[in-house]
Amino acid sequence: MAEVVLSTRGITKRFGAVTASEDISLDLRAGEIHAVIGPNGAGKSTLIAQICGGLAPDAGRVEFLGRDVTARPVRARARMGLARTFQISALAMEDTVLQNALLGALGASGRPWRFLRGVLTERSLRDRAEAALARVGLDDVAAVRTAELSHGQRRLLEVAVALTLAPRAFVMDEPMAGLGSEGSERLTTLLGSLRREAPILLVEHDMDAVFALADRVSVLVYGRVIATGTLDEIRADPAVREAYLGDAA
Repeated sequence: MAEVVLSTRGITKRFGAVTASEDISLDLRAGEIHAVIGPNGAGKSTLIAQICGGLAPDAGRVEFLGRDVTARPVRARARMGLARTFQISALAMEDTVLQNALLGALGASGRPWRFLRGVLTERSLRDRAEAALARVGLDDVAAVRTAELSHGQRRLLEVAVALTLAPRAFVMDEPMAGLGSEGSERLTTLLGSLRREAPILLVEHDMDAVFALADRVSVLVYGRVIATGTLDEIRADPAVREAYLGDAA
């Protein structure tokens, strides 16, 4: 069995009387794409926030690269190589494409933040940023203001920013959201190639993308994982069909 890179062990999160995560245990293994699917309100965003450090679980733990990181903040996990993309863009829209990638590279370096003008002259950071842009096919728009990009290009830029972290694992929150068929196809191809560099925990509603990419799938319903397995196992699971997949299976 492949090495476990990222895992949760019994994490639970409550907001008053509402249990958003209930005893969730799942893992991400080297070389794989593990998709987490579920209806709206299932608790997917709460799960991601606990994995990435934005929200502390009430019980359980998160492990990354064999270390307990439950108490570590977002930035510390990012510097360890846990790279996240967001459902809602977190890019600096008035900055150029290259400047956004440079900000990611600077954060990965662990050095204090300085004025971006000075960073632009640092060859090592520029090399890292430019390599990430080339990897996702945005090197020809490096000087373009991010606000002028298409929605699909912004999604690719988010992946490039994540790549500047030299990631050991990706956590991707609905990267296909808002993309048309051409954009989804392009991003699906890119994500399929990225698994060779770092495994991907993929939270996604686009079932075509999930079925094209995922090696394993976990189904989250009302804060609980009701099934984990291969695509064939998930498609055949009657509880999953009833709770979520329906005709998509």
